[in-house]
Amino acid sequence: MGLARLRAFLQRHRRIALDTSIFIYQLEANARYLPLTDHVFAWLERPDSKAVTSTITMTELLVQPYRDSDEQRVDEFYGLLSTYPNLEWIAPNLEIADLAARLRAIHRLKTPDALQAATAAHAGATALITNDAVFERVDMFETLVLEQLLDT
Repeated sequence: MGLARLRAFLQRHRRIALDTSIFIYQLEANARYLPLTDHVFAWLERPDSKAVTSTITMTELLVQPYRDSDEQRVDEFYGLLSTYPNLEWIAPNLEIADLAARLRAIHRLKTPDALQAATAAHAGATALITNDAVFERVDMFETLVLEQLLDT
């Protein structure tokens, strides 16, 4: 049932935003979420699919490898993700920062979440895939929380 809901969600959108957790689950082959993230990344490889994420995602992904002094893993993450097809990395600019501040004030988001949401909205994404229900507070795009797919 969850995979069917994910498929339907992806069919409704041609430009989605991806939160950091989606990358973590995929890179770590998280058994609970891998069937879902595998499908997201397979969808992303299709020529008509587009995704965006904030460069803050890379910051969050590289913390643990740097903590572990694992330069090889840093290089693997960076090399794989920075060249992934149909994935656009968007750095915060003043417009995104302003929108993030507004979203943070209105929805009481943490700064990283506000930057992700602002990036999604600024880039014209109509949806965001995450595992953090806090994004459901933002009405600028449709939010899909992976955990909710597993509950059905």
